[in-house]
Amino acid sequence: MSIFVPNKVYLRGILLHYFIQQKSAAEAHSILVQTYDNNALSDTTCRDWFRRFKNNDFELEDKERSGAPKKFEDKELEQLLDEDSSQTLSELGKILQVDESTVSNITGDRYRLQLMRLSRALKEKRPLYAQRHDKVILFHDNARPHVAKPVKTYLETLKWEVLPHPPYSPDIAPSDFHLF
Repeated sequence: MSIFVPNKVYLRGILLHYFIQQKSAAEAHSILVQTYDNNALSDTTCRDWFRRFKNNDFELEDKERSGAPKKFEDKELEQLLDEDSSQTLSELGKILQVDESTVSNITGDRYRLQLMRLSRALKEKRPLYAQRHDKVILFHDNARPHVAKPVKTYLETLKWEVLPHPPYSPDIAPSDFHLF
């Protein structure tokens, strides 16, 4: 058995070969499945490529798309947050010309770094905490940076107890019940 795993451009080249041989998209798909099993292109993809070939589009590489994510440096975001930390994700996304979710992931990483600094500060300023491994009880809302995957993972490694915050329930805020 071969360990060769074809990439999509290679498979598109094979489709072009079958197109030139005047085979149908269904026949080409059947041959690909027989030859490459799970690594074959789907029937729909084969039909789409045959349609492109019929329209004299023989470019096998992916075309540039307008929806491709724009790259930016974290420093740009840090600078914007240092100037005004109250900016919303959508405002930051518009300024940086990226999707809101991209900014959310980065601000989640930034929040994780804040938690790391907090953990270190606790160990330095409260030596008994480090010796006795006292449990920290953390309460924060469900803002995207607070529930981002890197933050959740880091909090699990710290073994801090995170109090659940009821979503969209300002009428039952824990601060109203003398939690603080």
